[in-house]
Amino acid sequence: MPSTTVATEVSAAMQPSAEQVREVRTSVAVVVNTYNQAHYLGDAIQSVLDQSRPADEILVIDDGSSDDPEHVLQAYPDIRYIRQQNQGLAASRNTGLAATTAEMIVFLDADDRLLPAALATGLACHQQTPGCGFAYGSYRNIANNGQFLSPALYIEAGEHPYLDLLGGNTIGMHAAVMYRREALIRHGGFDARLRRCEDYDLYLKIARNEKIASHSDTIAEYRRHDANMSHDHRGMLAAVLLVLDRQKPHIRPASGEREALIQGRRRWKRYFARQAFVLGLETGTSGPLRYPKAAAAALRLAPIEVAVSMLSSARNFARKRLPSSAIQFLRRLRGVVPFGRFNFGDFGRTQPVSGQFGFDRGTPIDRHYIETFLTRQRADIRGRTLEIGDDSYTRQFGGSGVLQSDVLHVNADNPHATIVGDLSVPDTLPQAAFDCLVLTQTLHLIYDMRAAVAEMHRALKPGGVVLLTVPGISQIDRGEWGSTWYWAITPVAAMRLFGEVFGPENIQVESHGNVYAATTFLQGLALEEVDRGKLNIDDPAYPVIVTVRAQKQE
Repeated sequence: MPSTTVATEVSAAMQPSAEQVREVRTSVAVVVNTYNQAHYLGDAIQSVLDQSRPADEILVIDDGSSDDPEHVLQAYPDIRYIRQQNQGLAASRNTGLAATTAEMIVFLDADDRLLPAALATGLACHQQTPGCGFAYGSYRNIANNGQFLSPALYIEAGEHPYLDLLGGNTIGMHAAVMYRREALIRHGGFDARLRRCEDYDLYLKIARNEKIASHSDTIAEYRRHDANMSHDHRGMLAAVLLVLDRQKPHIRPASGEREALIQGRRRWKRYFARQAFVLGLETGTSGPLRYPKAAAAALRLAPIEVAVSMLSSARNFARKRLPSSAIQFLRRLRGVVPFGRFNFGDFGRTQPVSGQFGFDRGTPIDRHYIETFLTRQRADIRGRTLEIGDDSYTRQFGGSGVLQSDVLHVNADNPHATIVGDLSVPDTLPQAAFDCLVLTQTLHLIYDMRAAVAEMHRALKPGGVVLLTVPGISQIDRGEWGSTWYWAITPVAAMRLFGEVFGPENIQVESHGNVYAATTFLQGLALEEVDRGKLNIDDPAYPVIVTVRAQKQE
């Protein structure tokens, strides 16, 4: 797991009441998979039997074990037992999937355990997010003897779980997941061709197409021991990179997914290289060659990532010991411009390359951030929508989910307008009428922004969403909108402005851009002329575009 975070406290809201447990009629199966782990099997089964909300069905799938798991199962006559020839963990789980008709399924490896509220809490989470593909919770590591090794580990399913999963396995432990059986069937179950990381592969497939839910309750225990598959660092790295590479055909342009996948590959390489280094230190012989041997093992696993890390360490060492003249020489080699040596080139001018935001050269750079934001939030563009000026973005990103599309404009002569008026004037929009408002590059043209935000809130249905973008660092329009270009809005200003009306807990504000993006955008270069990879590095000191997602309280 390349990234984990310690969960704070157990979420009281996720703890189901006795009434909720009685009301749940959804059937749940627990599939226990075992392969030569009979010595742990009884512990796993007992953890299922101890559930506060009993499982409707318990199945043990034996993947061709040679250690007689049937002997353990003699103490549990009501548990269904299926034995198959050894085919691997993915095939074993698919056997369990095919053998049950339960609506929800939890897969538990025989060396792991569930905590007593696992099923009840998983069902409650599914009820709070109807139709989600799966819901997961927090887990903790335990030693071979059951002793705690770590606090609870949990990363919340954010607004973009597919992006998060491309960057790393945010779920961590498979038994902490409760699947909706329909989603498993729809995505073909586990890929039996994968001998490792079949669960990660399935997370990505489901998260790409369906909602994902999570809760911070600790519901499972992952047993660490020498036979864990994850100890094979080379095999695990090859498997996880293969799983990520399988996502390449599905990457959507201008969505941030390609960048997330690249970062994910790097993160996994660093993670397993670090694990190989630590294992080398723990198992290697003592003496002066101990560290070089461990480093060599890490280099063989991820040569580029380890080399970069070693160079960084060497640079830090040099900074402390080399004279300033030598450091300046090295900085010049790296392309760092010394004082007084900057070459202004084409930027040494008092007029921009384009005074029309780059429209006359191609696609304006700010469109990259606007359309990336709307791509990520496209699920919000649904039902009855309202856009300012025209409905081009609604049509581009809303698709079949949009039932009615309205357009607001201050000018009655606008042929696209279905509603004419000033957004800052109360009652311009019908009350509680819209599921989504799309406002791109508009709010800064309204002098009374507070009144406009209040009118947006009034016009939304409960649960409705505003998707808004505003300029931060920008030219000012030289034409039609120059006389009403009142504001440049920072993320802090947007947070306060919308938080006062929607409540800070119901808004997400992001800053997009960096000095490269700001410089090229101010000069009016087009998107086709710049390095798009550099645009995706965000520096909060240079907000070219600020995005806001604000949701009206249910």
